[in-house]
Amino acid sequence: MTQVLVLNSGSSSVKYRLLSIGSGDPGGAGNDGGRTERLASGTVERIGEEGSPVADHAAALESVADELAAAGFGIDSPELTAIGHRVVHGGTDFTRPTLITDEVAAGIRNLIPLAPLHNPANLAGIEVARRLRPDLPQVAVFDTAFHATMPEAASTYAIDRETARRFGVRRYGFHGTSHAYVSREAAALVGRPEGNVIVLHLGNGASASAVSAGRCVDTSMGMTPLEGLVMGTRSGDIDPGAILHLRRTAGMSLAEIDGLLNRRSGMLGLCGDNDMREVGRRVAEGDPEAELALAVYCHRLRKYVGAYCAVLGTVDVIAFTGGVGENSVLVRERALSGLEAFGIVLDPARNADGKGVISADGSRVTVAVVPTDEELEIARQTLDIISRTNRG
Repeated sequence: MTQVLVLNSGSSSVKYRLLSIGSGDPGGAGNDGGRTERLASGTVERIGEEGSPVADHAAALESVADELAAAGFGIDSPELTAIGHRVVHGGTDFTRPTLITDEVAAGIRNLIPLAPLHNPANLAGIEVARRLRPDLPQVAVFDTAFHATMPEAASTYAIDRETARRFGVRRYGFHGTSHAYVSREAAALVGRPEGNVIVLHLGNGASASAVSAGRCVDTSMGMTPLEGLVMGTRSGDIDPGAILHLRRTAGMSLAEIDGLLNRRSGMLGLCGDNDMREVGRRVAEGDPEAELALAVYCHRLRKYVGAYCAVLGTVDVIAFTGGVGENSVLVRERALSGLEAFGIVLDPARNADGKGVISADGSRVTVAVVPTDEELEIARQTLDIISRTNRG
């Protein structure tokens, strides 16, 4: 068994999971049949907030070390093989998981303008972890990396190409570790590892991807996580002219427009609730605002499913994941309603159960609920990079 610590350092929190992974698991090591075990996990919150005992990321990582020690696992343990870090944005420089060096850390810092809210926190966690365990290999796993296989036709915006090149304006995609994990699990579920998969990652943030033979060929999020599906507080797709209109006519500043589209839109903007459970309750009571919000949400989903059926040509499986995707019977039902001509037919009883395959027996396309596990995917990719490095 091989122990890997996975760190997800946010601006005000650090999530961690310590995993023990065996050889039969992709990326595993050893010879134990591939067992995977979660040894410890937790979250350190309120980093740097007023009144918080956790002043910064150094203090947060010390707290993680204390929590691991209390659970019987020291961060200085010789059994710990590697540390894997989630990093939101890799730009075009980092298109695969990467062993962290001083040069790689500098590259992540250079990408801060593309992810000003996320990369600084990711980098802070990396810097502290490297100080705590300078002897361990540490790997950066980028949210954008899985989508780097998109063809140029899918990743390119139709704007002046020199401006786009100079300022990095292109489609990167996000939620990549989740899409990688779920697409692989979904393909294995139907026994077609080289098959075509549509992944619908639906949480407070939401994204869709079209995956062929394990490679992403399109995804809904673009240069930022704002593009694409309707989300909890984000608008998703919107006419860029609407932004210009708000600037010229309403006199809104760029900061105000940013706040509107990222924090006061989506389901929250449409009906005042970004919790899909509450929206579903209100829909059941006949609330017209909640009904419209759900209709907009599911219309956008259905449109992307149809578009990705066209992109892929044939689809073997559609996988729902994330908090909403895994738990909302209503969203799954409405998102795929009317797509029978595409060979997509849900079984109502299976959908209500929400476990595994939820499509009808006669459905040409398998529909399944596939719980995501981003930490396990990061651990797998971390071990894979280390094993490749050691072999090299």
